[in-house]
Amino acid sequence: MGIHVAIVGAGITGVILALGLERRGVSYTLYERAPAFTEIGAGIGFSPNAESALMSIDPLVHVIYKKVASSSKQDEYFKWVNGKENNEIIARLFIGYDAFQGGRRYEFLEAWGAHIPAGRVRFNKEIESLVQRDDGKVDLRFKDGTSDEADIVIGCDGLRSRVRQLMLGEENPASFPRYTGNFCFRSLIPMEKAQKVLSHERTLSRHMYNGPDAHIITYPVAGGTLLNALFVGTDTGPWQHERHTAPGTKAEVVELFKDWHPSICGLVDLLPEKLDKWGLFDMYDHPAPCYNFGCVAIAGDAAHASGPHLGSGAGFGIEDALVLSTVLECANRDITSHQSGKATSQICRDALAAYNAMRFDRDQWLPGATRKALDLFHWRDEEVGGTDHELFLKKIHDLFHTIWDNDLTEMQKEAREKFQDTLLTKP
Repeated sequence: MGIHVAIVGAGITGVILALGLERRGVSYTLYERAPAFTEIGAGIGFSPNAESALMSIDPLVHVIYKKVASSSKQDEYFKWVNGKENNEIIARLFIGYDAFQGGRRYEFLEAWGAHIPAGRVRFNKEIESLVQRDDGKVDLRFKDGTSDEADIVIGCDGLRSRVRQLMLGEENPASFPRYTGNFCFRSLIPMEKAQKVLSHERTLSRHMYNGPDAHIITYPVAGGTLLNALFVGTDTGPWQHERHTAPGTKAEVVELFKDWHPSICGLVDLLPEKLDKWGLFDMYDHPAPCYNFGCVAIAGDAAHASGPHLGSGAGFGIEDALVLSTVLECANRDITSHQSGKATSQICRDALAAYNAMRFDRDQWLPGATRKALDLFHWRDEEVGGTDHELFLKKIHDLFHTIWDNDLTEMQKEAREKFQDTLLTKP
């Protein structure tokens, strides 16, 4: 009999991990506290490394992605604009053909979730506690009073991960994200209205408008009928709200960009009067010391939450899911074949140790790199400021290509090798 994996959290990382295990014949149950597949947030884009990882998880998963994403059918570039002074493009970075496409988060989750068998997912299940038993199993106890068990638990439960708290300890600063001093407003703007203020060309692809202590990202979603817009600002004080989202207003965004170019002011004017304001939190100040403990592990934002400024949080979570799918398939095969002779619980621990060894350094790099990118966008980088566009492009090129140029074939090969090496060592 093979292993059974409990996945806590049905956001993008959890759903992709479930589909990866489904493809590889590894038994799992996906638990989600919400009543259906959904995720907060407006739009999301998937970086080239994320798209490649989706293909490696399962070609069907990639097909679904392409059906939902807003396709351009052309070469794609990041384009940065001086949004404060003259509305002129200051830098361009080639991404690829029909690359870094996006859409609305819930549409991706619903489309992918439709391919998870109904018996594999349980909604309205909020994790309360975990107990690692002497026999190697892990008990999951939920807030509704029910419980379940698994050989392995993977926490994909996001920024405020309960699994991370249980794994690292509720008194550990690494169990909780910290406010970055930045916030954002998100909105989906009707394309026809957006084109009148930005121009038709500016709404066809991804653009970023940079300036002092603020920036805006725009890109088309919903088949080109809506423009996803993210307005990011800087805060000098602590986050004053209990939750990471709070009621916001259009007036706040108007104040933030009041001295910017008229086109930017025109875009802001299209916003509704009431908005959600998002505090941007990450794991940079107190990173998790590891992603595994016994037969429990964390992945995605639960492990390495970062800001949205490099557009790679979801992509790194998908890479996590790919490595987990790879090593758990190996573990399942070893257990069913009795090849190593080790106990099931030890093989499970070996698999999660291999996952941690494979992902930790790359994942830990992302929150700090994202903060560096934000300094570039907000004209706070001391070498670049708002005028050295050539140096800006070099620095941002290096950050993005560190993300995009990950060799996924080699990553999976190394993950298998790390598992085998760990499996051969004595417990």
